[in-house]
Amino acid sequence: MAQKKHSAFTLIEMVIVLFIISLLLLIIIPNVNQQKKSAENKTNHAFRTTLQTQVDMYEGQHPTWEILRKEHYLSDAQAKKAIDDGYEIEAGNVVAPHK
Repeated sequence: MAQKKHSAFTLIEMVIVLFIISLLLLIIIPNVNQQKKSAENKTNHAFRTTLQTQVDMYEGQHPTWEILRKEHYLSDAQAKKAIDDGYEIEAGNVVAPHK
């Protein structure tokens, strides 16, 4: 009987492949974290801009998040996020929380 020839990866080929995958992960993971932080910063800036626009549109004196919500300048979710995240209104300007 003739022996069948088995084709398979050698140990050295497997080590090389794992090494290449490890290098790619070392390059990709820090970049993903940086992109996440950048997206969070842009989202926070956009939210602060939205809040400032609504404060500017309010014609009354001394707006608060609750007043802006009741007067329909902000949605319930926006007012809750502004309060929960620590945004404040000082002299008509929205101040972002210090994180």
